[in-house]
Amino acid sequence: MSDKDPGVPVSTVIRKRIQEARRRFHANDNIAEFIEPDELAKLLDEVEQKMKGVLESLVIDTENDHNTNNTARRVAKMYLQEVFGGRYVPPPAITDFPNAEHLAELMIVGPITVRSACSHHFCPVIGKVWIGVMPNEHTNVIGLSKYVRLCEWIMTRPQIQEEAVMQLADLIQDKTQPDGLAVVMSATHYCMAWRGVRDMGSRMLNSVMRGSFLKDANLRREFLSLIPRED
Repeated sequence: MSDKDPGVPVSTVIRKRIQEARRRFHANDNIAEFIEPDELAKLLDEVEQKMKGVLESLVIDTENDHNTNNTARRVAKMYLQEVFGGRYVPPPAITDFPNAEHLAELMIVGPITVRSACSHHFCPVIGKVWIGVMPNEHTNVIGLSKYVRLCEWIMTRPQIQEEAVMQLADLIQDKTQPDGLAVVMSATHYCMAWRGVRDMGSRMLNSVMRGSFLKDANLRREFLSLIPRED
C-alpha cells in the first residue's frame, strides 16, 4: 500500500515521514513540519475512532448514554487542538525589534499561567512561569504577549516539568539572544493530587539559569527576590 492509499492510517503516514527524516517524535516534540495541511482533520477522525475503542474497553455504553455518546470526538479535539496542540502546529509568529536604546537592565515577565499534562499519566499540570531577561545591545526585543505565546506552545504537549523548562529556555534564548536568561516554574501535578498519593498541597518548583544569571550570584538573587512568594 502507498501513503496515498485510503487504507493507510494518517498517523502511519506521518510517522513514516518522521522516521525517514531520522527525527524524534517523543511526547514533548513538535512534529508540525511533517504534517500536511489536510492531515490534522484526518488525524482527528482517527483519534476519535481509537478513543471509541478505549471507551468500549472501559465498558461504557456510549450509544445509549447521552453523556458519553460524543465523548470520543470531544476528547480527540481536546488532545489535538488544545492540551497537546503544541505538538501539531508551527511555532507562533514572533515579531522582534532591535534593542535601539541599548537596554541593559533586568526585565522580568510573569507570572504566566501555564497548562500542560504529565507524559506519564496525561494528568493536568497547572502552574506559573517567571522569565528573567538580561538584554544586551544585540538582543532582539519581543513583546510581552509573545512570551505568553511561546510558553503556551511549549507547554501544550505531554511534558515533564524539568524538560519543559529547558525547552522553553532554549526557545527564548534562540529568539532573543540575551546576555542572561532565567526561567522559573512552579506547578501542581494532578498525577499526585488526583491519583497516587493524592496530595493536594505539594508543588514542584524548578529553574533554568543561563549566561549572566548563572555567572552572577547577585543578579540571580535579585531575580529570585523579585518573584512573589506563593502561599
